[in-house]
Amino acid sequence: MSATFVDETIMKISLIKEKLKAAQDRQQKYCNQKHRFVEFQIGDFVYVKVNPMKGVSRFGRVSKLSPRYVGPLEILERIGKSAYKLLLSDQMSDVHNVFHVSSLRKWISDAAKKLSADEIEIQKNLHYKEEPEKILAYDVRKLRSKEIPMVKVQWKHRTAREATWEESDMRHSYPYLF
Repeated sequence: MSATFVDETIMKISLIKEKLKAAQDRQQKYCNQKHRFVEFQIGDFVYVKVNPMKGVSRFGRVSKLSPRYVGPLEILERIGKSAYKLLLSDQMSDVHNVFHVSSLRKWISDAAKKLSADEIEIQKNLHYKEEPEKILAYDVRKLRSKEIPMVKVQWKHRTAREATWEESDMRHSYPYLF
């Protein structure tokens, strides 16, 4: 092998390393734009995100996209870089008390986002069953070949503006509303 061949190979390898480093830096920049780097202090209060389950088919605006949180809960300890141990209420004793930072929000006194853990029954997977409060309106949706009876339902812990249209066959699950 000649010395020029070895020198060319070394130059090509260094060029490849530079291009890989530039690509990695570019991807890291894009990745970091989407991540939240949040740190909480011991003793801070946070909300824990929970997911509502209705068990009925959805038409119109999807209310599961609106955020719901339980809390505020006190931070007891930091576990690693991105997890925190929280002081949970007795009702949430069967839920694991360590949460990733992505499911936590800093506590700011806002009653619209607060959902007390005492008012709802939270399952182990942090879901809760949302109950309807009252029927606001009746309607019939007409499709090409059939008609679907619909009811506008106001859910507990929601305003009338957040009411959703549901199929009226939910009367089997909630006969007291009809």
